[in-house]
Amino acid sequence: MTLKVGITGGIGSGKSTVCKVFKALGVPVYHADEVARNITDQDPSVVAQIKETFGADMYATDKLDRPKMAALVFNNPDALAKLNAIVHPAVRAGLPIWLTENKNSPYIIYEAAILFESGAYKQLDKSILVAANEKTRLHRVMQRDNATRDEVLARVKNQWDETQKLTHADYVIWNEGNVPVIAQVLALDKLLRNS
Repeated sequence: MTLKVGITGGIGSGKSTVCKVFKALGVPVYHADEVARNITDQDPSVVAQIKETFGADMYATDKLDRPKMAALVFNNPDALAKLNAIVHPAVRAGLPIWLTENKNSPYIIYEAAILFESGAYKQLDKSILVAANEKTRLHRVMQRDNATRDEVLARVKNQWDETQKLTHADYVIWNEGNVPVIAQVLALDKLLRNS
């Protein structure tokens, strides 16, 4: 049976980079956040629920107005919870089909920004946290997104803090630059293939 491994990390931790390394090793990666973006644009049921909950003006075009939605949910925990309740079940619904398509792999990676917060980790066998201190993560995101410190902090506050995530993670990959990430991924890949 294929081992199901979740991977997460706070914004700016480098989980996408770590996933690219796993992919390069031939490990299938299910990008839950990418699936969520597609679903909010293309799934008729999800689009209808978002329009009903947040207003039809969230879709000025045929795609979700992400900046408008972000401005609403990043400072409103109730609105964020409503959005997650619409999107996350639809994201997880596609997982069984994808797992069947990748059943011959020794293990798969399920990447999600809010793996622990959404409870998705409970459906998986193991979990990996990509970790970096907050100062490093803020700096990365400010550079990557050309965002202010306050804008990044608004996004950070919607995720669990690192300490809380560490209590749920089976494995941790530290992405601070002092220990090469590729070496950590290679060691973990070997361990997971032998599980």
